[in-house]
Amino acid sequence: MKRAVSISLGSSKRDKRVQLELLGEPVVIERIGTDGDMERAAQLYRELDGQVDAFGVGGADLGLLVDDKWYPLHSVKPMVRFVHKTPVVDGTGLKTTLERGSALFLDEAVGAQVQPKRALFTAGSDRWGMSAGFLEQGYDCVFGDLMFTLDVPIPLRSAQAVKRLAAVLMPLVSRLPFSMIYPTGDKQEAFVPKHARWYKWATVLAGDCHFIKRHMPLQVPGRTVVTNTTTAADVQLFRERGIRYLVTTTPVLEGRSFGTNMMEAALVAVAGKGRKLTTPELVDMIARLGFKPQLQQLN
Repeated sequence: MKRAVSISLGSSKRDKRVQLELLGEPVVIERIGTDGDMERAAQLYRELDGQVDAFGVGGADLGLLVDDKWYPLHSVKPMVRFVHKTPVVDGTGLKTTLERGSALFLDEAVGAQVQPKRALFTAGSDRWGMSAGFLEQGYDCVFGDLMFTLDVPIPLRSAQAVKRLAAVLMPLVSRLPFSMIYPTGDKQEAFVPKHARWYKWATVLAGDCHFIKRHMPLQVPGRTVVTNTTTAADVQLFRERGIRYLVTTTPVLEGRSFGTNMMEAALVAVAGKGRKLTTPELVDMIARLGFKPQLQQLN
């Protein structure tokens, strides 16, 4: 049986293990949180290297792919320094393939009820594929890269602005301690409402689930959330805040959707090539599996 493990900087309270079958191949997928402890994560990678079929990097990214430019996150690299045998992915492959179709899926499913077409992205640089898909579908988009990552209250209004910002800031930001730019461990459970103007402006709230929750106003009735890595508690929180529709970009398994890193690791494990999959290989596997976003009506 294949085994894919996502080792995450996130809270261990969100851990989950599921067995499923993909393309006729049984595979166990497992998420292990380290509560923000990067060195503990590194040691887990070392212990399991060569013992499992694929690793996912959870609660962090190895880098950001903005258009066709790769920006490595140097502060995260030490976490996987002991990995020499098992292929490791951070979900970028699924972010640029599977997630790109989420806007089209939303429009075909309930588009007439999501008007006007306005999307707030917590960070366009982290969700370039999804961002491109919403722009292609004619959405007016605001990108919160500065607001949600660096707490600078300046919205970005175009893909070009996101690309320019990444080119200028990523060489510096990539070297900051990761905990300074993304909530890890118990910080993922802290909620501090901010940026209410843009939450209320948007009809769609898109991007990283932790960022969306972290600053969400107490009530955002009628909005649609497009994200992944949702637990049953996340779904209940969205319901209580008045969210009407929830679109998860990865399949819902036993009541939760796993991160793109976990699902990409599962595909790598099943493929059995002992390496990351190329974009064409991912596109082919997604098509054969029939993976597509999933819609839940919450209110």
